[in-house]
Amino acid sequence: MNAPTAHQHLTPALAPREVPAELIAALQARFGANCSTALVVREQHGRDESPFVHVPPPAAVVFAESTQDVADAVTLAAQYKAPVIPFGVGSSLEGHLLAVQGGISLDVSRMNKVLSINAEDLTVTVQPGVTRKQLNEEIKSTGLFFPIDPGADASIGGMCATRASGTNAVRYGTMRENVLTLEVVTASGEVIRTGTRAKKSAAGYDLTRLFVGSEGTLGVMTEITLRIYPLPEAVLAAVCSFPSIEAAVHTTITTIQMGVPIARVELLDGASVRMVNQYAKLNLAETPMLLMEFHGSPAGVKEQAETVQEIAAEHGGVSFEWATTPEERTRLWTARHNAYFAAIQSRPGCRAVTTDTCVPISKLADAMLDSIAEANASGLHYFLVGHVGDGNFHVGYLIDPNNAQECALAEDLNHKLVTRALNLGGTCTGEHGIGLHKMAFLRTETGEGAVNIMRTIKRALDPDNIMNPGKIFSL
Repeated sequence: MNAPTAHQHLTPALAPREVPAELIAALQARFGANCSTALVVREQHGRDESPFVHVPPPAAVVFAESTQDVADAVTLAAQYKAPVIPFGVGSSLEGHLLAVQGGISLDVSRMNKVLSINAEDLTVTVQPGVTRKQLNEEIKSTGLFFPIDPGADASIGGMCATRASGTNAVRYGTMRENVLTLEVVTASGEVIRTGTRAKKSAAGYDLTRLFVGSEGTLGVMTEITLRIYPLPEAVLAAVCSFPSIEAAVHTTITTIQMGVPIARVELLDGASVRMVNQYAKLNLAETPMLLMEFHGSPAGVKEQAETVQEIAAEHGGVSFEWATTPEERTRLWTARHNAYFAAIQSRPGCRAVTTDTCVPISKLADAMLDSIAEANASGLHYFLVGHVGDGNFHVGYLIDPNNAQECALAEDLNHKLVTRALNLGGTCTGEHGIGLHKMAFLRTETGEGAVNIMRTIKRALDPDNIMNPGKIFSL
């Protein structure tokens, strides 16, 4: 597989499909002011946080407020075989929501109601536009919380679509483990339901898992039932600085292999800590750092933290500091979640070519250290953060989008990093998804036979290829 050309990540292959004026008129008749063709609205829905910058916006934006709205919009689009691209909050990183084949952006952000809370069963049902912060705010009075935390205040629908995970995945799993049932509008406009609120089922194909991670290419999710969890009795956060990335990674590996039930363990390299300090006005030691969190009983979290402190000391960890109050923990985790924005601000005018991989935890040090060495040798500005408890890490290469040499260099580094992860038995993406940017890597990871099965499923459920076409794989 050859590395992409200098501008491939900025100008993806476009295959525009006509959106007839009759369809726009029909949408405007059905939705009135909730169907917009204003350029500023279309442009807002034609970009995300990916490095792709030269993609035309969708032909129109429909703001759905109910399942019936979604079904009607998809039914009309299907009559004219026009693409439909679901849109949440626009925080995707791999070009998922870009209208590479034209079409209609279907914005579900106004579908933002928590529909039911079943505290006794530890489940909650929401519309797709509910964000993770909103969800936790609405259920906190029940003593429960939803743990999946990808960093951005993403919508639940978008998190399902990309099979998101994030900082808590090492203990609570990913969206794959935490979605019980879905209501989905299919490519024909039909409304179906998958799964039940029961904890397990052996009834037929697992359609819920099929749609989770499908990136909007098989249907539009309109209701989602999630697992929720009791708020831990005690929460303890800690930070620890290390002399090297290798020392921090080996501390993490030992912690996991010893069975310490750590809830979060995040790694920032020295450059990322420096960027975060400048952005959030902190004074953390600007060396590789682990940011950890422990959940459980007061005695349990104390024991866990002391065990990890001993492990860290064996690997040269210093300045082990506790954050016990909610304010202290919030300050630290807000700084971690803002690492992306801190990096962007560190080089005004830049864009980030952000990539992520996940490898078996025993291979994490090899994957990270070689990738860091390549990035350092390149001279490009970059940042590195990792959900290292499950072998997942992210690198963002900060480039001038108008500099062809930097664009090509970032793509080359991305190619080497992902290829290394695949060779170590890992995956080309731990949580960002495939979108546009990693389509070639999917073929390398799974093989053409597996991708052909995916194509077969896609053609069966979406014969006219209207659901977010041009993503994950080409038809």
